[in-house]
Amino acid sequence: MSATGLQTGREAQRTLVRAARVVDAAGTTTDGWVLVVGDAVHAVGAGPDAPAADRVVDLGDAVLTPGFVDLHGHGGATQAYEDDTVDAALAMHRSHGTTRSVLSLVANPVDALVASLERIRAVRTADPLVLGVHLEGPFLSPHNKGAHNESFLVDPTPAAVEALLEAGDGVLRQVTVAPELPGALDAVRRFVDAGVVVAVGHTVGTLDHARAAFDAGATVLTHAFNAVPGIHHRAPGPIGAAIADERVTLELILDGVHVHPVVADTLFRAAPDRVALITDAMGAAGAADGSYRLGSLDVTVTDGVALVAGTETIAGSTLTQDVALRNAVALAGRTLPEAVAALTSVPAAALGLGDRLGRLAPGYAADLVALSPALEVQRVWAGGRELG
Repeated sequence: MSATGLQTGREAQRTLVRAARVVDAAGTTTDGWVLVVGDAVHAVGAGPDAPAADRVVDLGDAVLTPGFVDLHGHGGATQAYEDDTVDAALAMHRSHGTTRSVLSLVANPVDALVASLERIRAVRTADPLVLGVHLEGPFLSPHNKGAHNESFLVDPTPAAVEALLEAGDGVLRQVTVAPELPGALDAVRRFVDAGVVVAVGHTVGTLDHARAAFDAGATVLTHAFNAVPGIHHRAPGPIGAAIADERVTLELILDGVHVHPVVADTLFRAAPDRVALITDAMGAAGAADGSYRLGSLDVTVTDGVALVAGTETIAGSTLTQDVALRNAVALAGRTLPEAVAALTSVPAAALGLGDRLGRLAPGYAADLVALSPALEVQRVWAGGRELG
């Protein structure tokens, strides 16, 4: 058995999963089936004729989709990804369909981030469903810091960049940078050369700042419309630059709080196949209202809305990706394949993993989510193994 409990080689079990609808970025197949062999999808099809299998799972009227991929989340179930233990947070998000997660860290001193990278390296070694770390700080603008401690924000100096790359070797997956900071473009190039995805965000930069960062290799916009200048008809800013650049994926927090549904619909129309639905979830996701910490900041959560204590600054979300899926359909008017793609193939491709995650196709990881007709999560598999 492998580290994830999956059977390999000649022992790999053949499991046929049937559902009323099988949905991914390619569209919807009715009366569909997916054949899983070991930890991978082996074949897909429709109708009564299907390959022989050791086990058949008939999901009845369910909708079967790929597992969700979260590019950007900070925790859940009362835990933050800075904490010593993150098992409950990961388990909670997995129960809501997120089978692969990038663990996001807020701004901290560089030496503290180095320690977090080392700790999450151990988590990832034990748990391959963790894709790595997203450093949302410290290279952010103090003038658009959001729920980050301004005392910990620094310019991306070569020394700071190298310290994080050294500590993050093999675990650092993504970093957010404000492109107007001194040294930012050199930092973008250095991170990209090291195989790290760079996002533009927490910025007061202009269209030209963002364009320069994208030309230097940045390929993501961190939570579009939040902690970034809005679109003005004479100053389209970083959002306009991202929409106009086919190389760029735009993160979106679709919780009904961060972005109005009309704006979300507009973004999906403006950047088809490039919107990735993220949670940006903090510790209150999957937990009760109350007092929390996000990094070094106190956060108050009321009716599911997280604010930096004593302010009107949004401090992450309490969103899960299944709710984002339902909101994409019900509030933003997306078709089900469009909404599913925004949670699966689009974020997978943004991470450079579009050839093995986010689709129900031969050779892809057997990450599956069974949803009710109302799009409520019923069962979840990751790497061919049922979770929960």
